[in-house]
Amino acid sequence: MALFARNSPGLKQNRRPPEVEAVDTAFYVVAGSLVLLAVWVVATANSFVRARNKVDESWSGMDVQLKRRHDLVPNLVEAVKGYAQHERETLTAVTEARGEAIAATEPEGVARAEAKLTTALGGIRAVAEQYPQLRASENFQQLEAQLTQLENEIQAARRIYNANVQAYNTRIQIFPNSLIAGRSFQPRRYFELDSPADRAVPAVSFS
Repeated sequence: MALFARNSPGLKQNRRPPEVEAVDTAFYVVAGSLVLLAVWVVATANSFVRARNKVDESWSGMDVQLKRRHDLVPNLVEAVKGYAQHERETLTAVTEARGEAIAATEPEGVARAEAKLTTALGGIRAVAEQYPQLRASENFQQLEAQLTQLENEIQAARRIYNANVQAYNTRIQIFPNSLIAGRSFQPRRYFELDSPADRAVPAVSFS
């Protein structure tokens, strides 16, 4: 018992003061919170990247369809020339609109150029109505069918692109995601045409 009594004060002295334990607990809480915050920041930033990549991917898909239409236009112009050589103004407008569409890069500029090209193709439609032999031409009918299909595919690709843009813009703009987005993740523009009547890319028909 005497030996235990002598050792007892030593045991009490080895216990940590409550203040030290409180500081340690606060440290672990803060450290854990910082780790969770870092994980959230990384996960959120990665979700921005994935959403932005979907926008870029859908834009590439639409760009492919637009280029296919650009490639079809010269053949259409040549087909019209064979039956309506005097319609130079209309054919020139189509050729110039095609050149502007090819040169455009940003979605806003592309939308304006493609709207102008669509309007110019409408001029060819008006010309075709004046030349029954042109409308009856097998080559022209094939080009018409290809163009109609392309217009439908452009319309579908445009819807997909705009949906991905909406999802991406919403993700980076809502709070607190906007604190992380900063200048590294900027909103993207929708692929919209100039007038409300032209916002859906129309199918061109020459029948």
